[in-house]
Amino acid sequence: MKCTLVARPDLEDALNYTKDLASTLTNLGYTVDIEGVTARELEMEGTPFSSIEGDLIIVIGGDGSVLHTVHNLYKQIPLIGINFGTVGFLADLEPEEAPAFFATILEQGFVVRRRMRIDISINGDPAGEVLNEAFIVTSRPAKLLNFSIIVDGISAEKFRADGLLISTPTGSTAYAMSAGGPIVDPFIPGYLIVPLAPYHLSSRPHIISTERTLQIGVESDKPAELVLDGRVARTVSAGDIITVEQSPDPALFIDTKRNFFLKVQQKLRQG
Repeated sequence: MKCTLVARPDLEDALNYTKDLASTLTNLGYTVDIEGVTARELEMEGTPFSSIEGDLIIVIGGDGSVLHTVHNLYKQIPLIGINFGTVGFLADLEPEEAPAFFATILEQGFVVRRRMRIDISINGDPAGEVLNEAFIVTSRPAKLLNFSIIVDGISAEKFRADGLLISTPTGSTAYAMSAGGPIVDPFIPGYLIVPLAPYHLSSRPHIISTERTLQIGVESDKPAELVLDGRVARTVSAGDIITVEQSPDPALFIDTKRNFFLKVQQKLRQG
């Protein structure tokens, strides 16, 4: 079985663990590659994201490292994260659990779960994909933005708020949760819309089926930024229409057979 290791490159503990894990996996019988930036930090030979192939990818870091890996793969490969972050909703394994887990899947194989991603476009121009969320936020502090939520071509809701989150079910435990959104089962196909600090208390989060067409109308003349999974993507302005669609290319996660809601309870207590 061939695997590639990706580590958070600025975290010494994660890099040291990666080096040890590479030896452990090689001794178990895996063929081990190291992602290019990780390899450079370890002074080893590596493989750039554009050339990664194999059976699985192991990410040593936090949720940001997992998101970075998903975004940079030229094709999605089953992935599992080893938590070297703080809470780590996307990293299912703790460092001490990993060797036994990888020994087990050599014998028994593994199950892959699909996590939906969403495609974002502005006025028909593709802006990128997200696994967690896209959000629109004002470029000038203390300035409210106006949005319309257009469902199946009909203006269904209007928000006046500091910003607006468009989240996947996976992202419901990220920024959307901090903004007051609900925790959503990651296998429900839907878009989560959460206003950030809305002006009207009646402005509530929405969950919209992926079977519907969803667009966000920007109705403010104030400058705003569209941010995709923590990366600034584009400036948006009045009259722009942001289209949200389910990506045909979901992220692939190795199932560790942990109950999602139990994991949420444990992570929230930990955090």
